[in-house]
Parts: sequence; structure tokens; C-alpha cells
Amino acid sequence: MNASLSKEDIGITVSKEADFSEWYTQVVLKAKLADYAPVKGLIVLRPEGYSIWESLRNTFDEKFSKNGIRNGFLPILIPESLLGKEQKHFAGFNPEVFWVTHSGENELGDRLALRPTSETLAYTMYSKWIQSWRDLPLKINFWNTALRAEIKATKPFIRTSEFLWQEGHTVHAVQEEAEKEVIKILEIYKNTVEDELAIPVVTGKKSEKEKFVGAVYTTTMEAIMPDGKALQMGTSHFLGQNFSVPFEVKFTDKDNVEQFAWQTSWGVSWRLIGAMIMIHGDDKGLVLPPKVAPIQVVIVPIYKSDEAKEIVFPKLNEIREQLESKKIRVHVDDRSELTPGYKFNDWELKGIPLRIEIGPKDIEKQQVILAKRYNREKISIGFSEIEKIVTILDEIQKDMLKTARVKASENTINISDYTEFKSKIGKGGFFNAYWCGKIECEEKIKEETGADIRVIPFGSENTDGKCIYCQEQSIATPIFARGY
Repeated sequence: MNASLSKEDIGITVSKEADFSEWYTQVVLKAKLADYAPVKGLIVLRPEGYSIWESLRNTFDEKFSKNGIRNGFLPILIPESLLGKEQKHFAGFNPEVFWVTHSGENELGDRLALRPTSETLAYTMYSKWIQSWRDLPLKINFWNTALRAEIKATKPFIRTSEFLWQEGHTVHAVQEEAEKEVIKILEIYKNTVEDELAIPVVTGKKSEKEKFVGAVYTTTMEAIMPDGKALQMGTSHFLGQNFSVPFEVKFTDKDNVEQFAWQTSWGVSWRLIGAMIMIHGDDKGLVLPPKVAPIQVVIVPIYKSDEAKEIVFPKLNEIREQLESKKIRVHVDDRSELTPGYKFNDWELKGIPLRIEIGPKDIEKQQVILAKRYNREKISIGFSEIEKIVTILDEIQKDMLKTARVKASENTINISDYTEFKSKIGKGGFFNAYWCGKIECEEKIKEETGADIRVIPFGSENTDGKCIYCQEQSIATPIFARGY
């Protein structure tokens, strides 16, 4: 090991349980996922972090394509006159907008907004492109950045003033088709997050108070983090005709009658990466699910002499080629200046799902040692069993989701007494509680506890209980929680 490097340079110095926020920041920085930019509230995504985003992007693109959705591109600047066309929408975003007021030394006549979201720009273009029912449905997804002046404390991936995301915008001839699209997208989000990132989520609707500004209703997927806070993982909105009317997104139907279209919008951001770090990471650092890991298997050769190296490397390369033929992403750590112990710690910090250790003694025994990152289990397998690693990676992926589900369940509480609710909310968690449907109760709970309705799960309608706040008849059992 390089003597100039200390534990403070390479290792996580706080425990996840003792100081969750500091632990999280150290993992992001020391696992080299991202770094702070010179401008407050912005981060620089490093290759280790960007490759995870690329993996998610590729999965989403494949699923979107199967649903008839194509990718497009939108510019980042939006005229103020456009942003204000849908008044409620504009009012909701105005406090967060970055404005461009000058071009060089010249003042602009109409201020330009740096995109907080793209509805107004997209729909201005859609109104030009859509003429007839034959142009529908129109389904476009945009991979881009958004900028919002965050007034809350920023946190890499979770809350930054600029972030990577995708935002989809669809247009339909009939309401029913648009509403089906909303749910279809939410299902794509849920399946991807659970299958790729091994993060369990709860899906349902937002309350009227918490819905997307300008939407008829918002569907959402929510996850509970290990510190007890909720994180919104993605949303899919039914916009109705709230944007098609002011932006004149209309079409001539089969009877040659002009109609306003029905619309949806939806998006996820790189906060998915932040959630993955929080859910799976431990005191050693990052723990990556195999499906999104840039490197799925790292091979660490163990030798003390050139003679031993000559014995180890031919077999090591054979194993590497065998795994690569199975489309496994493999890296050989051949850094000769570092000890095996240093390498083990380094790859554990970076969260690589599976480590192969191979030395002269292993060659003699016709075996390798496998070290699983997520549970630190070590096993040995024979040279003839190398292909089992494909199955082992799949098992790791499934076990990580299973473990995360158990933890989420342990952090979910059914509660009916408001005094008990107030006493326990500080420790965090998902709280299933009866609610009457009145915004007054929702606001009072938020004011008195800091918790809001994160999601009204599908199928949670319930008229048998009493509202946790006012004791009137309930209409549903939403999940209350404090969030990021």
C-alpha cells in the first residue's frame, strides 16, 4: 500500500448508523461516483457514477421503445412568456427558476428561464406538430438536465440545483388512453427500480396538495430510506387538458371536428442512484446491485514472487475470458504496487458485487475464492464451476431486493392514535394512517409533525376507520412520512 495514503483518504470514517448524512457524503465522494462542482448546489458526475446512469438509461430506453416512445431533444432556455402560459404551473416553479437576463452586455427583452421542467416548451412545439387524429398518439421522451434553485440543503444525487433526468410527454386523442399511459409508465418505473436497483417501492397517487402543479392527478412511487425518511423515486402525471387548452394542442378528429388533446408527463432523475447508495451501502462503502454495476466481478491475483505470478496469470486470464464470453463485466486488478488487502478494501469501498481471489495455492486446489460484497460471504468453487458465477450474480441481485423489502417492512408502521403518531414520527418510517381526505387535516399534520402524505397506495381506499387527526370517517389509508 502507498504509505502516503491514510484511512481518511480511502476509507469510510463514520458508521452508517451513527451519522447517516456524513456517511452518505463520504460514500459518494470516496467511491468516486461524483464530486462537488465549483458552483454551490452542483455536482460533477464521475465515470463510476455516470455508468450507473447509463445502465438505467439503456434499460428505460428499451422499455420505452417497446411502448412506442421515441427520444427527442429540447433546448435548455425557455422564454418567460411561455413559462407563464399555464399560470398555476408557473406559480409552482417560479421560486426555483434560474433566469438569464443578459446576452453579453446586452439586456434581454424577455427573460429566459433555465429549464426547471419542459412542459411549456414541449407543448409549444406539439401544437405545431399535431394537426389530425392521424398524428396521435405522440409519445416522446427527452433525456436532459433540469435546473432548480434549491433553497433546502443540497445533497449529491438527492437534491441538487442541476440534475440529470428523463421527462416524457405524450399526447392522446381520448382521455382513457392517456390515463392508461400514466399507469403503464409508472409500472415501467416500478419494475425497473425493483429489478435493476433492488429497491422496493410503493406506488399510488399523490394527494391534491402534493400533486404536480398543473396536473389533474399525479401517480408516484415512494421508497423509505434507512434513516427513516421517504424519497420520491419517480412520478407519472395525468395532465388532462390543462396544458392542451392554453398551448392549443388540438387535432381534427375523424368527423373533422377540432378537439383539444389529452396529455401525460412523467420522469425519474439521478436521485435513483442516491437511493441505491442509501439502501444498500454499509460501513465499508458502496454496495452495487450486479445489474447496474459497471464492474460486476473483479479478479485479484495473489502472489509474492514473479514465479508465483507466472503461475497465477495464465489461469486468471482464462477465467476472465470465460466470464466475458458470458457477457459479465470483469476487471483484473493487476496493480503490482498494492497489497491484496489494500485491493480488497478498495473494491469493497467501490461496491463491486463479486471478488475473485486466486493465488498459487488455489491453482493447486483447482479452485478460486469468491467474496460476495453485499453480505461479505466467502465461498470456494472449482475451476469447472466458473460458469456458476452467472447464477451467483443473479442470486445476489434477488437477495438484495429481498433484504431491502424486509428492512422496508420493518420501517413501516400501522398507526391510529395521533398522540402516538407524533411521538414516533421523529424516529422516521412509513406510517399507514386513516385519513378523511380533507386538506385541512393534511396541512395540520404537516404543520405539527413535519410529515406529509407521500403516497395514497392503489387499493388503499378505506371507509371503515377514523381519520387520525379529526376522527371523522376515513376515505383511504395513505402513507405519511417525513421526506427529503
